[in-house]
Amino acid sequence: MRILFLAAANSIHTVKWVNSMSNRGHEVYLLYNKGHAPHNDLINQNVKLHQLRFGGSLGYYLNSFELYNMVKKIRPDIIHVHYASGYGTLARISKIGPIILSVWGSDVYDFPYEGKIKKQILKKNVRYAEVLASTSECMAFQLRKVMENGSLKVSVTPFGVDVNRFDPNKYKKKTDAIVIGNIKSLNPIYGIEELIYSVRELAQDDEIDDCIKKKLRVEIYGDGDQKNELISLIRKLKLENVIYLMGKIPNNKVPEALANFDIFCAMSQRESFGVSIVEAMAMEKPVVVSDVDGFKEVVEDGITGIIVDRKNVNQCKEALKKLILDEALQRQFGQNGRKRVLDLYDWEKNVSYMESIYYDFNTKPI
Repeated sequence: MRILFLAAANSIHTVKWVNSMSNRGHEVYLLYNKGHAPHNDLINQNVKLHQLRFGGSLGYYLNSFELYNMVKKIRPDIIHVHYASGYGTLARISKIGPIILSVWGSDVYDFPYEGKIKKQILKKNVRYAEVLASTSECMAFQLRKVMENGSLKVSVTPFGVDVNRFDPNKYKKKTDAIVIGNIKSLNPIYGIEELIYSVRELAQDDEIDDCIKKKLRVEIYGDGDQKNELISLIRKLKLENVIYLMGKIPNNKVPEALANFDIFCAMSQRESFGVSIVEAMAMEKPVVVSDVDGFKEVVEDGITGIIVDRKNVNQCKEALKKLILDEALQRQFGQNGRKRVLDLYDWEKNVSYMESIYYDFNTKPI
């Protein structure tokens, strides 16, 4: 099958989709705007890449003629557009199709609330698509809410994980420390500040033995605009010997980093799907997460982890404390989490489901 993806080539999620379809023997094309070029050599060499001439917001309009001609030349069996606001707009005004349109998160949570015009643009893009796909049930619900159509058909195809690569049996923990970890962009929306304050509360809890406190270590992977602010906060709270900002981590190093964690903690204020949580669970790590929709969909409270109120530092501290003091519970949650991932978020199963959508949809565009 000849599949054309219209998506940002610098997104790891795009990379996973195009590589997986190429590995299954499909002829894959990836078209993207200037500024969205792939990083390094992450994309399978069999995937045919084409950068459209223009970038930025205007690129979603100025690239329409070039895109139309490329689609006419390639004559794909499937056109799969990722991101309903930007690339959805480009697909619609280019008059290519029929298309499958995948929503990603901010395109339905933020974009339509930035003004009436943007909301109308999104609605037009969604109506233009023949098939709609989402990475989570909560995002599908949000799309229906924006479209004011509770019966809108949306196929849910999660960002699963490669359970063979995220395999706890392939890695060993490299420290005796009790490691609480997080892998997220350093952005206020991801609640790193709340995690830091929770750790400060742990360090001051009289019910935790000093020998345990001395073993506490927090590893936060990621980079972002909040980095300097978080460094200052860590210094202010005198936690330089406890909390470490580890910097940005390549995707291929994530399993190794997770292997070093005892507990994964994410206090995000909003998530449409918890990819990092699924990866941690695949590595048999118990999780402590905030009660945002994406996390509540992935985590079973009291079975694979503990869900706390977002921004609630004390609840987060108590959840971390409970797990730190009960290694058997850590193991139980971790094993349950791995099983849940195998059942629901195995990447190859997710790819097979999307592939079945392609076969059902297989129609020659223009």
